[in-house]
This record gives sequence, structure tokens and C-alpha cells, in this order.
Amino acid sequence: MKIDVYNRAGEVVDKTNMRDDVFKVPLNQPLLHQALVMYQANQRQGTHSTKTRAEVAGGGRKPWRQKGTGRARQGSIRSPHWRTGGVAFGPKPRDYRKAMPKKMRRLAIRCALSSLVTSKRLVVLQDLDIEQPKTKEMVAILQALGIEQSALIVTTGRNLALNRATRNIARTKVLMADLLNVLDLLKYTKVVMTVDAIRRAEGLWSADASNESAETQSRSTKGVGTKKVASGSDEPTKLQNEPPASENPVDES
Repeated sequence: MKIDVYNRAGEVVDKTNMRDDVFKVPLNQPLLHQALVMYQANQRQGTHSTKTRAEVAGGGRKPWRQKGTGRARQGSIRSPHWRTGGVAFGPKPRDYRKAMPKKMRRLAIRCALSSLVTSKRLVVLQDLDIEQPKTKEMVAILQALGIEQSALIVTTGRNLALNRATRNIARTKVLMADLLNVLDLLKYTKVVMTVDAIRRAEGLWSADASNESAETQSRSTKGVGTKKVASGSDEPTKLQNEPPASENPVDES
């Protein structure tokens, strides 16, 4: 699949190929929703807390006697229905973190990248090497590309000048391709990626990269900590890193 490549003046100067297994994946809305909920939940601190009637100071004395006053019976001024009382079923500190299998997380990112192409929200830029942190220059580039609303700028590495040039522009964020996530890809109206960022994303999130990573991990962990023993042998299994036995054992007697 090919897509137009723009220069900083907003002119089409070239076309670049994009991998179908990264930018042409069928949309899976339930998967995107699950990944989005997971990412948002993992950002929550979970430090909210309220005091129950047992934790609020005071309230140990019965406000008035049980009978004879004509009023409803009360046992404590810290009951939840009293002002300054405890909170019934209030929030307590908890862990909101959710988990997803690695294959599902990677597929969700590929679905999000593919949705950018389908909805024509992806803008590929030839390069974005800004030497001076000039906000005016960055605003001119975005206007030339026809970006009037929010924008996510994806690069291959850290660029201090680019970060300083965009940090004062409303609804604009700079992100490295290594840190792509479903929330940012779906949140912004336009996503600007350089050609190098496209190549970096393909190398990181393609299905081939996932398989190579799994194979490398399996090769690195294969046979670690075990020693093969011939069938029928009574010799116990020993660890490879086990230190050799001393040739001159110490006589404890």
C-alpha cells in the first residue's frame, strides 16, 4: 500500500510503501475498546479514600437516651446519615490496573494505525528536523498540512527543539514511535508521522517482529537451568550453573 508524502510546505513530493500487516489490518472495535480501557485504567492512581463511621473521630457517646424523647433513636453522631458522619460505601484505595496478552496489545496498535489510514487521519511528512525551537515555524508547518485541530506528531527519537516548538501549541503532542499507544492514536484528530517513524513503527509492531521476538526469547530460555539425562538413568537432574563439588570434602567428624 502506498501513501502520499508531504514536505513542510504541504506539497506532495513522493509516495512511500507501507506494510499491509501494520497499516491495513481489519478493524476490531471490541479489541480497541479493551485496549483503550486498559490503558486508561492503568493511568489511575487509585489513592482515593474516605472514612467510614469507625474511622471518623468522635461519636463514642450516645447522643440522647433510647426512649422518652420522641425523637428517632441514635447511637452515634458519626453515623453516615449525620452531617460530619462517616461515608457509607465510599471509595477506598485500590489497584485499577488491567492486563492484556501481548499479542492482543500489539494487534490493537496495528488496528489503530490501520484506522488512521482508513479514516484519512494519517499525514506522512518527509522529515521534521527542526534546528531552532520556533513555535511560529511549527505552527506554519501544521497550517500548511491543513491541520487545524488536535495533532499527534510521531518521530523516531527525542528532538528537544521539536518538543520546545510544539509544547506551547494547544492540543498538540510529540511522541516517539516506540511509545505508541491506542489512546493517543485514537484521541487526536490528525496523526503526523515522518517516513522514518513509519519504518520504525513497521519494525516494532509488525507481525514478523512479534514472531522474531518470540523465537529469540524461546531460544534464549531453552535449556537454561536443566541438564538432559538419558532415559532410564537414575542420575538426578543438575543445574548448569551449579558449582562443582569439592574434591577434598571437609571431614565434619
